[in-house]
Amino acid sequence: MGSPLLPGIKSPADLHKLTEPQLADLAQEMRDELVRVLSIRPAHFASNLGVVELCLALHLTFDFSKDRLIWDTGHQIYPHKLITGRYPRFETIRTRGGLMGYPNPEESLYDLFMTGHAGCSVSCALGLKVADDLLERPEHHSVAVIGDGALPSGIVFEALNNAAGLNKNLLVILNDNEMSICPRVGGLAHYLDRARLSSLYQESKRHLHNMLARVPLVGGMANQAIDQVRDGIKATLTGGMLFEEFGFRYVGPIDGHDLPTLRSWLSQVKDQKGPVLLHVLTVKGHGVPQASEDPVTFHTPPVFEKVGPERTIVSLKRGGSKAYTDAASSAIYQTLQENPRVAAITAAMCQGNKLEKVRTDFPDRFFDTGICESHAVAFAAGLAKSGMRPIVAIYSTFLQRSYDQLFQEVALQNLPVTFCLDRAGLTGPDGPTHHGVFDTTYLRVFPNFVVMAPGDELDMAPMLRFGLSHPGPVSMRYPKANLEKVERSVAPIELGQAEVHEWGTDGILIAYGSLFPTCVKAAQRLRQDELDIGVINARFAKPLDRQTLLRAVEELPLVITVEEGALEGGFGSALLEAANSAGLNTSHITRLGIPDRFIEHGERAELLADLGLDLDGICQTVRSTLGRTVENSV
Repeated sequence: MGSPLLPGIKSPADLHKLTEPQLADLAQEMRDELVRVLSIRPAHFASNLGVVELCLALHLTFDFSKDRLIWDTGHQIYPHKLITGRYPRFETIRTRGGLMGYPNPEESLYDLFMTGHAGCSVSCALGLKVADDLLERPEHHSVAVIGDGALPSGIVFEALNNAAGLNKNLLVILNDNEMSICPRVGGLAHYLDRARLSSLYQESKRHLHNMLARVPLVGGMANQAIDQVRDGIKATLTGGMLFEEFGFRYVGPIDGHDLPTLRSWLSQVKDQKGPVLLHVLTVKGHGVPQASEDPVTFHTPPVFEKVGPERTIVSLKRGGSKAYTDAASSAIYQTLQENPRVAAITAAMCQGNKLEKVRTDFPDRFFDTGICESHAVAFAAGLAKSGMRPIVAIYSTFLQRSYDQLFQEVALQNLPVTFCLDRAGLTGPDGPTHHGVFDTTYLRVFPNFVVMAPGDELDMAPMLRFGLSHPGPVSMRYPKANLEKVERSVAPIELGQAEVHEWGTDGILIAYGSLFPTCVKAAQRLRQDELDIGVINARFAKPLDRQTLLRAVEELPLVITVEEGALEGGFGSALLEAANSAGLNTSHITRLGIPDRFIEHGERAELLADLGLDLDGICQTVRSTLGRTVENSV
């Protein structure tokens, strides 16, 4: 290999200056850069290794400064960023103020949507194409790259159906690596497995079409019989019948790591009329032996501590602290051991929710629905209706995708489904697509729903047990953070009951959820300033502990609510509503939480500090608010 090529790629146009051997060298450099960044910080890894050649082939075939490209989901965007002018800043990825780990239109004209949730690319790409046609723009190609793990999402089939009906020129590239984040599941996975085995598909299809074209057309039953033979032969030889029945021209499967072959096929389908699906076979983690052998671990692995020759990962830096997810998975496992009616459901996030042991030991009561959150919730409703006690473990940001099912199938039926909302609050480097800050607001509006949050580790298991004993729907939110514990005599979890950690005469901090330990530390620090500030662990946003919380509003000169969630319609808003209904003065209530804007990516501690939700920020709010109160009373 000669001089490094990657620094010379200022835009995709520079790719056309390279020879085939140089392009192969560039692919290796891109993989080396991915390994280098992973030696600095955790980031999405295996998925990006798998699309290097596909990314290069796309940019060599199309001009995406004019044409349209949407990556679904966006965590496989890193190679695309490397060749669209962002290589000089690449080592800043997933840091505050640096490049986002997902597509970001503010970074580059080559990023059209901030895609962080799976399944939406085909809809968006179709919308872009239709708009171009309606506005009579020059011909723009529209391309959606979607993974096989996202393919079962309901919205994908809605979009495929609509695209075929409109018969627009649309290219959908199915990036088939046999994986979601965890191994793909379901009937569509088996279908794609059969397609993968159709290695002679393209040649057979070509010969089939030539042969059938020579069959003379006759009428009546003979013609019908020939049609049936055609369909039978086609079904035997092809792996793409499903897509062709939808109205797409199916091409593939082809080797997604053979750059010349990829370019050849992309050139052939580029100007095809109507919707086309190109089935590309890739290996998640390709180019790094350990990542391809264990793509689940290497989806977002810990920092690489040592890297050997040929991108061999010698060791990973393992963290020692347990997280709230660990406590939740342990509690879920315990409840399945104790109660044969409890079942666990996840939506392609078995590893993220740390439910591997549940899956192994309770295979009959563990259900991975794939990236199909709407189905997961409605499926849980069916289980609950028949007497099971389902636990739905889904990230807060992804549960939003099942909003109608939360309403119609769960809340309206008042069914006992327990929701464990992981990654509730700020998710750090994953950024605004993944911050789980809206769940309190969007669940609190539903009748029958109990909305709660553990204050610390000691609340976790008891709160889950409470949820499973409650006769209606319950949600329990917890953060992507290391476990914290407030040493105390823990009050039992009772419906709508807060826990008074300590009362104060100068004011009180009412913590809903993950920031309870921080509030306790703030109260301790403020006592050094001779400020007697109490702390309440609210536990419930619905129903509220009106007796305790309204007493604080009525008696104390300062009440500050603290939550790692949206202020719009959040816990603080619930308290204001309750105080208003009781006819109480609310001018001395201050709400701390996530303001009405999308929060950038960065380390969770950095973001909490920026928002005044860390120890210093909470103390400063107490001091400044009490100062204004004193001034106003003079």
